[in-house]
Amino acid sequence: MDLKNTPITLAEVADAAGVGESTVSRVLRNHGSFSEKTRARVMAAVDKLGYVPNRIAGALASTGTPLVAIIVPSLSNIVFADVLSGVTRALETRQKQAVFAVTEYDPLREEALVAAVLAWRPEAVMLVGLEHTEGTRKLLRTAGCRVLELLDIDGEPLDIAVGFSHRSAGKATATHLIEKGYTRIAYVGHDMERDTRSAKRFAGFVDQLSQAGLALRDREIRNTPSSVSLGKAGLASVLSRSPDVEAVYFSNDDMALGGYFHCLAAGIPVPDRLAIIGFNALDICRHTPQPIASILTRRVDIGRRAAELLLEDAPPQTVDVGFDLVPGGTA
Repeated sequence: MDLKNTPITLAEVADAAGVGESTVSRVLRNHGSFSEKTRARVMAAVDKLGYVPNRIAGALASTGTPLVAIIVPSLSNIVFADVLSGVTRALETRQKQAVFAVTEYDPLREEALVAAVLAWRPEAVMLVGLEHTEGTRKLLRTAGCRVLELLDIDGEPLDIAVGFSHRSAGKATATHLIEKGYTRIAYVGHDMERDTRSAKRFAGFVDQLSQAGLALRDREIRNTPSSVSLGKAGLASVLSRSPDVEAVYFSNDDMALGGYFHCLAAGIPVPDRLAIIGFNALDICRHTPQPIASILTRRVDIGRRAAELLLEDAPPQTVDVGFDLVPGGTA
C-alpha cells in the first residue's frame, strides 16, 4: 500500500464534503452553527480520507489548550502508572488531553521538560513531589497555568498538592515494628538523593526509632534506582555484616520483594527469623506465599482527585489522602 507523503488537509475534507473550510472547522470543533446533515457529510469525508485535525495550529491560534502535561519520574514503576490512570480517567470526562514526560528522577531533566511543555501553553502541569530546581519553580510560578504536585505533602506546594506524608509513613512503619517487639532493625534502600520521598520516609523511620530509644542496627543504601535484584543483594549485604538483625525496612515493595526472594533462596524463615516490611502495597506483594507487610498508598485516588480539583478550578490547597499500614504475613 502506498503511503501519502503529506497529511490530508482541511481543504481536502471541505472539497470531499462539498462545504467550506470554515464549516469543516466548526463541525470538528463542535462549535458554531451547522445542520445535522452538514455534520454527517463532513464526518463521512473525515472517515473516508482519514483526516487528523492539526491541533498545533489550533494551539498557536489561542492563548491556551485543553492540554494537561503530566511529568513523572518513571514509567517502569507501577506506582506512577497508577497515578496516571487516575488522572486520565478524570480528564477524559471533560475531553482534556493529557501528555506525559519522564524525568528518570533527574531534576535537571525535569526542568528541561517543564520548559518544553510550557511552550505549548498547557492548562495545567502535574508533577510528582514537591522538590524541584529553582529554575523549575521559577518557570512554574510565571507560567500562568495551574500546577499540581502529587504523591507528597511534606513541604510547601506551588499551587495544589495531593498526596500523603512520607515522613508519617516512615514513622508508622517504625511504630509497627517496635510494637511487634523488634529491636534489631535494619534498612535497605535505593537512591535517596534523587528519590526525595524515600528520603523523607527514611528520616521519619529513623526519628521514630530514636524516640523509642533505638538506633538502626545496619543499613544498605545504594545510589541506583530501586529494583527487585537490588533489594535481594542489599539484604544479603546487611545479613553478612549483621546476622543478628531481626527486621528489615525496605524503601519500597520492589526492594522488599527482592529481600523476600533472598530469604526463600537462603532458607531464612519469615517472619520467625527475619521480618520484612516495604512500602506501596503493590498487588504482586499481596500474592507471595506470605503477603509482604507494607504501607498502602492510594495512588489512583491521588491522580483522580488532582484531576478533579483541576476541573473544579479549586483554590490552592493541600489534600492529604492518607495511607494504611498493611500487616501482611512477613512482620
